[in-house]
Amino acid sequence: MKRGNVCRLFAGLIATGLILTGGCSNEPPKAPPPSSGGAGTSAALTNAFKIAGVGFQNDQFFKLIEIGMKDAAAKNGVDLSLGNSAGSLDKEISLIDTYIAEKKQALVIAPFNQKASIPALQRAHESGIKVITYDSYVEADFPVSVIRSDQVSLGRQTGEEAVKYIQEKMGGRANVAIITYISLLPEPASQRTGGFEEEIKKLPGVKIVAKQDAWLAEKAVSVVEAILTAHPEVDLIWAANEGGTVGAVTAVRNAGKAGKIVVFGTDISEQMCDFLLAEDNILQAVTGQKPLEIGAQAIETAVRALKGETVEKLVALPGILFTRRQPEEVKKQKEYLRGVSSGG
Repeated sequence: MKRGNVCRLFAGLIATGLILTGGCSNEPPKAPPPSSGGAGTSAALTNAFKIAGVGFQNDQFFKLIEIGMKDAAAKNGVDLSLGNSAGSLDKEISLIDTYIAEKKQALVIAPFNQKASIPALQRAHESGIKVITYDSYVEADFPVSVIRSDQVSLGRQTGEEAVKYIQEKMGGRANVAIITYISLLPEPASQRTGGFEEEIKKLPGVKIVAKQDAWLAEKAVSVVEAILTAHPEVDLIWAANEGGTVGAVTAVRNAGKAGKIVVFGTDISEQMCDFLLAEDNILQAVTGQKPLEIGAQAIETAVRALKGETVEKLVALPGILFTRRQPEEVKKQKEYLRGVSSGG
């Protein structure tokens, strides 16, 4: 999926929920001395906070989160270790156990599952590690903080844009197919999907004729192709993440339906920018996340918790809408992403 699969350093975030101090009863360690070295420079970071970051997938979204983490780690003199579960619970557990053995002081993680990830993270917490989750969360109280996107907003913003398109280009009527990932991550996927559906259902001429899960691009292609065969009346598709959106656009192209079916989606990346700029007019709009900001905020929250400072229990970041109607903004975003990914 893309879980929430891309995206930007734009000002402003929404902080909600309770405010409390770190998750374990141990006394907080002393703050590290200022360091001129970046994350991973052993000589400069001998006395630095030791923090581990764990991603969920090896896609651009999580790569950008890692860049945000590295940036914040360098600024705060953090000794940062990075791992990725690649969507595997076993790999996640192995990484957590490794970081417990290495006596990391904080763990910043995109958990595999709200429930299945709890036992290993509970062990980390009980060993004295501050646990901060990002992108998703676990159904437990011990994490110090949760850093993630405002999931309802991600769906709602795209839904608002789809409503405008349906009214202006489709005479107020549309047969909609929805591609989501509820079976993988029920809570965020349901919130995104609900936000989108809430908006488009405001139009009496809109009918949702199909809804299926497919969060990886290759799978989404076959799922959408099957939907188009079973429901030839579909003329608008919305996908809840990057993989689903990429698959939907590809399936419409493969079916020769450009000009007959439009796609709206979620997440922003260089590929999504290319889709929005393509002459085929398939992808109309996406709402992107802010991975760089998520990564930086997660590390900064861990540092504050380790210093014994109060931190926000939940930080929810609003999305950013990118549309075919504003190609210059899309081009700027593409150049920005390219520069960040290349270290520019």
